[in-house]
Amino acid sequence: MAPDPWLSLHGAACQVAQEVAEKIQERNRCQRAGENPAKLNVIIRSSLQNLKEKIDQLKDLLLRAVSTHQITQMEGDRRQNLVDDLLTRQKQLQASYKNEGTEPDVIRSSLMTGGIKRGVTNPWLLEESEETRGLGFDDLRQQQRRIIEEQDAGLDALSSIISRQKQMGQEIGNELDEQNEIIDDLTNLVENTDDKLRNQTRHVKMVDKKSTSCVPVLEPLAVDTSRAAWREQWNNHPFMSKNVTH
Repeated sequence: MAPDPWLSLHGAACQVAQEVAEKIQERNRCQRAGENPAKLNVIIRSSLQNLKEKIDQLKDLLLRAVSTHQITQMEGDRRQNLVDDLLTRQKQLQASYKNEGTEPDVIRSSLMTGGIKRGVTNPWLLEESEETRGLGFDDLRQQQRRIIEEQDAGLDALSSIISRQKQMGQEIGNELDEQNEIIDDLTNLVENTDDKLRNQTRHVKMVDKKSTSCVPVLEPLAVDTSRAAWREQWNNHPFMSKNVTH
């Protein structure tokens, strides 16, 4: 597997920063000993320029890799942090070269771990971790590659979990759609039943109204019939028959 050009360039930039720190420290010792550091200053200025150019190349390559999706967003953020750390180291080296800061004694872990601990007079005098001690740049790149692979595996597992949750959400949505259809059918059935009930109620009211309007017509007939029957009974009474005879 071919090494990543960006990581190779980053390793070279770290090596240049280490060499610059060594030269600045040597220059400061010469000054304290009363020797002429002119030659060392020329080397330091050239190395600082070389470091600046490599950092610019790292930024350009990173921008191109992110814009063309050659690396993941997480890896892009990680590499951006490495570039920012190199920029910080460059400013510290520039300040030390101009005697505006502390002497940058070289410890490689200061290039690999970001940040400066408070209370440490020399930010470059940091103890290297056991994990990286004795490893070369190729070994460090392989270690970083393993870490990235582990992170990718974790992201794949997380993606699988999210996919299952998405599928569950879709199934729940389908079930809700079916339940909504059932509710709509029940609503239509209730509305139809309510319409039929209102129609039957109106029909009953109309029949009741017609029945009520027929009562005054039937009462006179009933009276007339009773009077005729009474007159017939009166006429047929024996007393009336005797009186008629006489």
